[in-house]
Amino acid sequence: MSTTVQTPPSRGLASKALRWSGMLWFIVAAVGQTGFIGFIVAFYGVRTVTGDFSGWNDKPLIDGYIEGDDTGNLIFAAHVLLAAVVTLGGLMQLLPAIRRRLPGLHRWTGRTFLVIAGFMALSGIWLALVRGTYLSVISNVAILIDALLILVFAGFAWRNAIKRRFEPHRIWAMRTFMVVSGVWFLRVGLMGWVIVNQGPAGLTKDMSGPIDSLMTFGSYLIPLTLLELYFAAQRSRGGALKIFAALVVVAAAAYTALGVVGTVAFMWGPYL
Repeated sequence: MSTTVQTPPSRGLASKALRWSGMLWFIVAAVGQTGFIGFIVAFYGVRTVTGDFSGWNDKPLIDGYIEGDDTGNLIFAAHVLLAAVVTLGGLMQLLPAIRRRLPGLHRWTGRTFLVIAGFMALSGIWLALVRGTYLSVISNVAILIDALLILVFAGFAWRNAIKRRFEPHRIWAMRTFMVVSGVWFLRVGLMGWVIVNQGPAGLTKDMSGPIDSLMTFGSYLIPLTLLELYFAAQRSRGGALKIFAALVVVAAAAYTALGVVGTVAFMWGPYL
C-alpha cells in the first residue's frame, strides 16, 4: 500500500506567490535592462561608430574620452560597449524557455556572459586604479569590491557548469547576474530614491553623500540579499517565509519599476 504526501493548500499558494513574484521582478528588470542596452547603443555606440569619441563626454560626471590616452580610451570603449552584450546575455541566461528548448544556445550565451563579465570586472579595476575613472574614494572602493565579486561568482558558475552540477551552477549564475548588473541597479536605485523623495536628498555630485554611499554598495549587496532570501524561501517547507519573500520581491519590483521610469526620463532620455 503506497501513501502520497499531499502539499497543504496554503503551502501551494505560497509557492505560487513566490514564483509569480520572481517572474514579476524579472519582467520589470528585463524592461529596464533592455532600456539600458538601448541607451548604450544609441549614446556610446553611435558616437563610437561615427568617430565622435569626444562625444562620450556629452554625458557628465565621468570623462570617457581623454585626449592622448589611446589605451584608456580603447579600454573604456570596450568596457562600455560590452556592457550591452553582457546585459543581453544575462537576460537570456535567465529565460527558462531557452534553457529547456535551446540548451546549446543557453550554453554558448552562458560562456559568453561569463567571459565578458570577467573582462568587465578586470577592465573596471584597471579604469578605477590605473586611469582613475571614478567620482569618489567611496565609489571607487565599491567598484573594486563589486569587480572582485563578479570574478569569484563567475568562477564558481563556470566550475559548476563544467562539472555538470546544474543546480549550484544556476545559483552561482544568478548571483553573477546580480553583481554584473550593479551599474544598472545603481542608476535605478538612485532615480527611484529621487522620485520617492521628490529630490536628491542625501545625494552629491561626486557621489560622496550618505545615500550615495548606501546606494553605491547597495547596488549589488541589496540585490544579492534579496536573491538569497528568495533562495531560502524556495528551500523552505513552510509557507510563511515564502509569503514574506514574495511580498519583499513585489515591493522590490515596484521600486525597480519606479527607478526604471526615472532613469529613462532623467538620466538617459535627455542625452539621446
